[in-house]
Amino acid sequence: MRLVPLGDKVVVKQMEALETTKSGIVLTGNAKEKPQEAEVIAVGPGGVVDGKEVKMEVKVGQKVMYSKYAGTEVKLDGEEFIILRQGDILAIVED
Repeated sequence: MRLVPLGDKVVVKQMEALETTKSGIVLTGNAKEKPQEAEVIAVGPGGVVDGKEVKMEVKVGQKVMYSKYAGTEVKLDGEEFIILRQGDILAIVED
């Protein structure tokens, strides 16, 4: 099965939380902060959303940063995804 987003929605898969800090301190399960960085898995078609023309600016495979409390978490085939609006994406992460 796969997720196909509608309108201005984007499906992302959250990046793994860091196990250690930059200084080498090992974090326990509770101390790990959920990253706000994710990989784009699927992108909706855009179009007219809430009376405004929306052009999709993200592409599948890009890494993005998104708002901390944005989106809806879903589970599909044992994997966790987040479905969010393109407007909740703050930036595209480039290497």
